[in-house]
Amino acid sequence: MKLRDMILAAMFAAIVAALGVFPPITLPFTPVPITAQTFGVMLAGAVLGARLGGISLSIFVILVAIGAPILSGGRGGIPTLIGPSGGYILSWPIAALVIGFFVDRFRHKLKLWNMILFNFIGGILIVYLGGISYLAFVSDMSWWVAANSALIYIPGDAVKAVLSGMLALQLHKTAPVAKLYKERQAA
Repeated sequence: MKLRDMILAAMFAAIVAALGVFPPITLPFTPVPITAQTFGVMLAGAVLGARLGGISLSIFVILVAIGAPILSGGRGGIPTLIGPSGGYILSWPIAALVIGFFVDRFRHKLKLWNMILFNFIGGILIVYLGGISYLAFVSDMSWWVAANSALIYIPGDAVKAVLSGMLALQLHKTAPVAKLYKERQAA
């Protein structure tokens, strides 16, 4: 892996950690808080592509596992990953990889609508599938009850998917990160 790829992966892990500064919004009917960090997950996949997006969020999850308090509310450590939020957090590298896969595959045809679609597939469907399944397992509730408790996240995550798509598309068109991304894809 080239040094610039390592820097980009670390930078996006840091962006997701920085989004943890925003306090979590806790709700009385679900043990999983609403956070801003899924915006960073979507952005990492949409800007870095599959490989680096997945690596970036894997770095983030490893940091959480060793106890870095980089989740919203200053949470971190193995207990967080085996708790009710664990499935959501553990699905983040897969989500970034899936978003990045679609961005890589359609990099010459990127439009706002497909960037948003990619964010919905990876950043919402994949994250919810992992998070809801894990929550149902660790909380000893039915999958449908866990899924119903996740419905509250959809409006906020839809906004994140749109904003991430807009920002990523703009970065692909103008930013030095996009130039590095294109060079890496050509190599």
